[in-house]
Amino acid sequence: MADSEPINWQDAIANPKWNNAMQEEINSIEKNKTWKLVELPHQKKAISVKWIFKLKTNPDGSIVKHKARLVARRFLQQQGIDYTELYAPVARMETIRFVVAIASSFNWSLYHMDVKSAFLNGPLQEEVYVLQPPGFEVESEKDKVYKLDKALYGLK
Repeated sequence: MADSEPINWQDAIANPKWNNAMQEEINSIEKNKTWKLVELPHQKKAISVKWIFKLKTNPDGSIVKHKARLVARRFLQQQGIDYTELYAPVARMETIRFVVAIASSFNWSLYHMDVKSAFLNGPLQEEVYVLQPPGFEVESEKDKVYKLDKALYGLK
């Protein structure tokens, strides 16, 4: 199982490598102060979350990293209530080609960098609540939900 992507969080949490990846994701979310554990206000709905698992590999197929991502199930969001606009912070391929062309013409060096949990730094203006992540519920406060202060993967 360590060399394959789990289908559900129950399988993942039983494996130390995937369990560590899940814990690392929770730690990043909490370190970035992405959410607060609160009572769900009356007339509000909490969005469920799910775990996504991905093996990161080298070109030769050897495993580099076990990656677990906690994502909001955005199909439960309602426009005008949970979000007002859509935004995807992704560079267009034309922009990347343009930057590479400029760097090449000036003989500059280019470096690729992956910013860990970059999406989690976007502040939210709407009131969005999510259920506690499966496998990481706070035992003494299972009836509470997380109020998001910053964006979580999968949100509209």
